[in-house]
Amino acid sequence: MTSYHARPIEPAALKELRATDDAGRPMAPFVDDEGGAPLRCCLRRSEPGERIALLSYAPLRRWAAETGADPGAYDERGPVFVHADDCGGPDSTGHPFTGAHRVLRRYSAEGRILGGRLVDSSESFDEAFAEAFTDPEVALVHVRAVEYGCFLYEVRRD
Repeated sequence: MTSYHARPIEPAALKELRATDDAGRPMAPFVDDEGGAPLRCCLRRSEPGERIALLSYAPLRRWAAETGADPGAYDERGPVFVHADDCGGPDSTGHPFTGAHRVLRRYSAEGRILGGRLVDSSESFDEAFAEAFTDPEVALVHVRAVEYGCFLYEVRRD
């Protein structure tokens, strides 16, 4: 059985984003007094007192730069929380942020949307990824929050 791995924002991209985000803004770190922000650098929720930042991130644009794809109008950017300083990255496996409805948005190797699927917290994310990747045209899947539409992480075809 194939395993599908959540991919955090890569360290090289984090370094760039912490200097200037994908909207051209400098990072404005703050102390998260409450905790609970979904951190895309280590794929866990923040703890109270951690120093984090809210940045603009264009995941499909960055993937397209690696692969030579042209996402055209599908090139979007949105807000993501990250640690303001380097962190160790994810320390667990599996699929983070699954305690709510999520949208799995499918993309082709050309960077075009091929469809999506709503997954609720009681469903198997591995099964939903397996279903997505049965389509040979699907190159990657973005997992997004339903309530805000925010990018949470991506899963790529092995």
